[in-house]
Amino acid sequence: MINHESNVIEYTYTDQHAVPDDVSEPLKPDYAINQLLAQFTGGIDPVAYSLAFTDWFIHLLLSLGKQQALADLTLTNASTLNKNLEDAADDNRLSGPEWQAWPYAVYRQNYLAMRQWWQLATRDVQGVEKHHTDMVNFSVRQWLEALSPANYLTTNPNVIHKTLESAGANLVKGVDNLIEDIQQQYFREAEPKREETYRVGENIAVTPGQVVFKNNLLELIQYSPATEEVCAEPVLVVPAWIMKYYILDLSEHNSLVRYLVQQGHTVFMISWKNPQHEDHNVSLIDYLKQGLGEAIEAVQQRVPGEQINGVGYCLGGTLLTMAAAWLAREKRNPFCALTLLAAQTDFSDAGDLRLFIDESQLSMLEAVMAKNGFLPKESMAGTFTLLRANYLLWSRWVKEYLLGERQHPNDLLTWNKDATRMPARMHAEYLRQCYLHNSLASGQFMVDNRPIALADIQVPLFVVGTAKDHVAPWQSVYKINLLIDKDITFLLTNGGHNAGIISEPGHAHRVYQMATRKEDGAYLPPQAWLDEVPLQEGSWWPAWQQWLASQSSRKVSARTVEAVKPLPAAPGDYVLAP
Repeated sequence: MINHESNVIEYTYTDQHAVPDDVSEPLKPDYAINQLLAQFTGGIDPVAYSLAFTDWFIHLLLSLGKQQALADLTLTNASTLNKNLEDAADDNRLSGPEWQAWPYAVYRQNYLAMRQWWQLATRDVQGVEKHHTDMVNFSVRQWLEALSPANYLTTNPNVIHKTLESAGANLVKGVDNLIEDIQQQYFREAEPKREETYRVGENIAVTPGQVVFKNNLLELIQYSPATEEVCAEPVLVVPAWIMKYYILDLSEHNSLVRYLVQQGHTVFMISWKNPQHEDHNVSLIDYLKQGLGEAIEAVQQRVPGEQINGVGYCLGGTLLTMAAAWLAREKRNPFCALTLLAAQTDFSDAGDLRLFIDESQLSMLEAVMAKNGFLPKESMAGTFTLLRANYLLWSRWVKEYLLGERQHPNDLLTWNKDATRMPARMHAEYLRQCYLHNSLASGQFMVDNRPIALADIQVPLFVVGTAKDHVAPWQSVYKINLLIDKDITFLLTNGGHNAGIISEPGHAHRVYQMATRKEDGAYLPPQAWLDEVPLQEGSWWPAWQQWLASQSSRKVSARTVEAVKPLPAAPGDYVLAP
């Protein structure tokens, strides 16, 4: 319920650590304090990071061996300053020949030496809790990336050259770009000066189809066939509600939906509603039952008598495995196979996102969400920016504000800016259950007061990881091999969480590795798998499509899709809502 006097939304969690049903008066000042702190810290809890740095610093003071190693490194770097330090593999902005000339070579060497020193100082300090070590290392890494000489006018040779060449016009344009972006960010009424090239329903998300089912959580789209015959078993795609679905239906040349339709599949797609404040008490179980559960029933009604090829992307893949385990427990088996795209089921090694998740930080996050009933889309976007600050923040800073060059618009960038919100209750439950307690992997995730077990899933799986994934590290995705004892085809492709999945045939520089572990096959650790499985050139989509086709029992006549009034045609209404 909403308390209009205090502007605090009171919501209920099922987790034992969460806020009680009625937020008492003593709790409201705590919420207010955390909300105030969050405005200055970007939602990052200063208490959690203070504890982490205190743990690290005290143990560093007690580690004489580490101190000696740091002193030795300082002397070594001082005596070899003019030698080349090749430690810029993750920042290719420092790798060009212009960085070898004086004085830029000195800036570069000093920076790399400083980064090397801090990496040694923040890692492997005896006695420091691992979570604290990772938090300190991550924070120092953000600070070091901000100090890179590539980020500043006077220390970046490319910026200086452009400034001299254009008589400073690039700086004037950069200031203009900065003012425009500030107006867009903080004064929403300001209109952008540049024309938007991509628009949903006009030149992206245009695969023909029809919304055939709708409830207060989702719209279900069925796409029109492109072949005379199709595989008997339909494909149901479950995207994450942390993103809008049309990343899988971008332009005509890189639409995964269009590709599947053209290969002879009946494709259904879930388009999740972007939650508003009235959706604050929507739970993770609601997404499971009223969301995916009702979508499955709608597909079965439209394609009676056939099982479903389930496809889940990111959080949608996690939800898909929950649904498969839950329905298997209930002796309902709607799936003939499952595909998981960059989706985690075991969150014990979930990468840098875990650095933002502990009891202290979740308490602040719950306070932030209590104000509006959802996690603002800016908070989610900010978190992902921090995970790839070098690429998403500092490279953009240099390109747009120092060089004065706007990024060329593309469909993926347009989608990336179209952020979504998270319902307060669901988001807190998801973070606690999956990231904090790892309940799904440990068999403690409760549905109807009974745990579900991923081991109950009895269908073959196709699992895709991406090599540069900062959201769902491929080693974490790979852990499904320890949880489900069925045939699992694991595929690792190059690229990141989004670009690695959108890897259409003909896309340059694409490679992948793929191998199948049979139900009775031995487990192969991730690094051994990486070393043993051969590399293949090209897009992974055709290999996956062949696997999908192999899970089909037969071909049938294509299923036409007629208008379902009053429901809209694809892409539907939910995807257009801000």
